[in-house]
Amino acid sequence: MAAAYPTPPVDRGRQKNRTLIQGRLTQSEQGKAVSKLIVNGNAMLLYGNPDGSFARPYAFGKGSNSVEVRSADGKVRKRVQFYEGSLQRVQPRIRIICSWDDGRAEVDMHVITPDGQHAFWAHPVLDNGGGFDVDSVDGAGPEMFSMTAPMHGLYHVYVNYWGNFNAAGYNFDTEQHEQIVISTQITLVFDENTPHEKRETMMVPLRRIGDLTLVKSFAY
Repeated sequence: MAAAYPTPPVDRGRQKNRTLIQGRLTQSEQGKAVSKLIVNGNAMLLYGNPDGSFARPYAFGKGSNSVEVRSADGKVRKRVQFYEGSLQRVQPRIRIICSWDDGRAEVDMHVITPDGQHAFWAHPVLDNGGGFDVDSVDGAGPEMFSMTAPMHGLYHVYVNYWGNFNAAGYNFDTEQHEQIVISTQITLVFDENTPHEKRETMMVPLRRIGDLTLVKSFAY
């Protein structure tokens, strides 16, 4: 496992400063959601390609960062620690991370900021300084929203079960997913990588394509 760092090899649209975390699962783990990818304490189920390889995007902030893979029994398989000291990267005051447990489903996160702006896949960057660092479209997430200088007021976080995909591309067939109920994990992180860091994690079930669920409203 390695972080393709510091230059992101993938840059979709206006999303900048993304890093691709790459590695390979063992033969016994291939095709199974038995491993976890944990980045700065944020855990996500890890799926591999048929050959066991995986690639997950992430947006690292300033300071000490860690990436590790844990097996189903909780053992650390690989861990990488590095320090980001670039003046061009600032620490987000608000970070919202979404991941889910079905590698053939596409879930979208939506965030509405206090001034009424709406960040989602078709409008990833807001003019108030917030936006999506990562909008994952290749299964299980993550999707990441961040603000470095958040305004005060009420924020709303939603998740939408957008559809499924397979070798033929996107589809909206409810039979084309791994399980009946998709477990979606949303983590709110405040002042990440600082002594004042606080976090909250919520699990939300999604059952039908088109489901739009309010996960959390919070005041900042």
